[in-house]
Amino acid sequence: MSMSKAQLLNYETTGSGEPVLLLHGLFGDLDNLKGLGRDLQEDFQVIMVDIRNHGDSFHADTMNYSAMADDVTRVLDHLELEQVHMVGHSMGGKLAMEFALTNPDRVISLVVADIAPVAYDTRHRDILDALEALDLSKVSSRKDADQLLAQHIDGHNVRQFLLKNLERREDNSYEWRLNLPVLDACYGELSDAVREGSYDGPVLFIKGGESDYLTAEYEDAIRERFSDVDLKVIEGAGHWLHAEKPRIFNRTARSFLEQHSRT
Repeated sequence: MSMSKAQLLNYETTGSGEPVLLLHGLFGDLDNLKGLGRDLQEDFQVIMVDIRNHGDSFHADTMNYSAMADDVTRVLDHLELEQVHMVGHSMGGKLAMEFALTNPDRVISLVVADIAPVAYDTRHRDILDALEALDLSKVSSRKDADQLLAQHIDGHNVRQFLLKNLERREDNSYEWRLNLPVLDACYGELSDAVREGSYDGPVLFIKGGESDYLTAEYEDAIRERFSDVDLKVIEGAGHWLHAEKPRIFNRTARSFLEQHSRT
């Protein structure tokens, strides 16, 4: 069966060596982990993707971890990569876990940033509501959009991160690259737990010291799925640890990947 180009995620590759796939979180794109990618590219082949309904990847009506894991399989097959290391943040971490539990023989090692394989409350619902409430017909610049968004979202850095998804069209109007209606409709599935199963390869969980996403109460759910688990805590960092403490995050991830590299 031939795959149409539209069904392949947008991706970028850089560097050479053992392959590492980087998976961003909700509302993000492949730029999110580019700092880590630059750090790794001297020693690894780095593959960064836009997850479906994000960035420059295709829009689809479904948004669950099983379908997203199939998207990853297609990229790896397209690149003729049998096995990869994986690094995922938040939603991307859940996707990395889902992929490893579905295809354990294709994952050399796994780095999961500030997320557990469990169902969470719908804690980003307010952000989704704020993005959907933004009247793009009143936006003629990013500054306009920032001011409108500030009515609902306090943090300047969070707004700047979200507004990366705003794209100016040729007629100078703005549109979201995110597929907001589908993210909204499928938000429950994105908040849900990843599949059951087992992955026996090495897994590093990196927790933001000030974040409540990765807590002791989730240890059982982790141990049920993963048998070779390490945990590192980055003090002074919240959920966006790769952006808040990039040097420590990159060093922590790189050290683990080098430790489990087969070359």
